[in-house]
Formats: sequence, C-alpha cells, structure tokens
Amino acid sequence: MSQTTSKRTTTLAGEEVVYEVTKSDDATQARIDAGIDGITVIVPSDAHEDPEAILTENAMWVLDKKAKFDSYRDDVPDRTFEPGETFPYLGEERELVVEPRKKSVVGEGTIHLRRSAVEQSSIKRALRNFYRRQAREHLSDRLDHFAAEMGLEYDGLEIRNQRTRWGSCSTNGTISLNWRLLMAPPEVIDYVVVHELAHLREPNHTDMFWSLVAEHDPRYEEHAEWLEEHSARLVFSREDL
Repeated sequence: MSQTTSKRTTTLAGEEVVYEVTKSDDATQARIDAGIDGITVIVPSDAHEDPEAILTENAMWVLDKKAKFDSYRDDVPDRTFEPGETFPYLGEERELVVEPRKKSVVGEGTIHLRRSAVEQSSIKRALRNFYRRQAREHLSDRLDHFAAEMGLEYDGLEIRNQRTRWGSCSTNGTISLNWRLLMAPPEVIDYVVVHELAHLREPNHTDMFWSLVAEHDPRYEEHAEWLEEHSARLVFSREDL
C-alpha cells in the first residue's frame, strides 16, 4: 500500500477546520474519516476530486463530528498517576495505594499496587498491566456466562486497547474486548459482552440482532447510552488519544 498525507485548513460555516488529505492506492472512492485524531479526507491516488469541496458538501456532518470529538478530548481525565489518586474499577472510584505486597489486588474502595512492580517500571505501567490482567479474568468469566445462557460458542478472547471501539467479533469466532471496559459499571460491561456474542449469530445490526441482545440485556439501550456519554472518562491516559 502506498499513500501520502498532507495537512490543510479550511473554513466551514464560519468555523476553521484543520484536516488531513490522504492519497491512497487502496482507496476506490473518496471518503471522509472523522475520529479522535481529527478529520481526514481519503482519496484514491489517481483521483482528481477536490478534498475541500468534499468537506464543503458534507459541512454539517463534519462540524457535528468535530464538535463531538473536541468535547470528548475535553472530558478525558487529566490523570497524574500518583498514590492517593482515584481510578474507576467496575464503575466505582478507588484510591490508588502503592505498598509492599506479593501481588496487586483490589480492596474496599482501593487498588493496591505491588511496590516492586512500580519500581521496576512506573505506577502508570504497573496499573495498566493490573487492569489488563483483571480484565482478562472478568471478561472471560462474563463471556462464558452469557455464551452458555445464549447457547453460543466463541473461539477465544483477545484483550485489546482500541481507542474508539469497545469490542468486536471476528468471522472465526474470536471475541475482542477493550481492557478499559473494566473501568465501566458491571452492567455496561455485560452489555458489550452480550452485543459481541450476538454477532456470532447475527453479523449485522438487524432487528433479529437487537431482539437477541434485548433478550439477555433488557436495558441494553440504557447501557449503550451510558457508554456513549461516559466513554471519555474511561480513557486511561491522554497519551492514548
């Protein structure tokens, strides 16, 4: 794959918008990508479309997405990763404690990190590793629970750190889940687990798909809304943006 990228600025409805233009051999038609990284116009390498004209034609959509992700970045916690700071764990804020111990554990309103693990790397890295280990245990348990309840079989679990996705289901039956889900309330985690398992039976978001999700999570709309509204609070570090 060959591609070139350049940064440009335009004005849409009176608002200045910085965007990137990517010319790609793999692109078959022009499109706009909007995400936490910003606005990108992707065009085929041999195309003659005007990227600015494409943005102008879709100005309201672009500005809506830009406002959404600007707000998202503003809501991301400015964490310092120091003892005494609080971090969400299964939806509850817990105070971070660093102390001599054999293993890192969750306490009553606390997260206890093993001091030797912190000294070997940093609080940030030790805490991230702790979350990932706990996520694998908790998510595996919930996957097994709902797979049995839904009469489904999955091939395996991958723990990932996608910036804008909480889960996915591959065609071979592997479920991928974001370790940062461990910071969300248990019922929200269950919604994502049920959602991805449902894709084993219904690959697309059909009425049958949502009926299956609703059967095992009757409040799925409420849980999906919570995730949409609070996802910025589940960003581990601003460096992850």
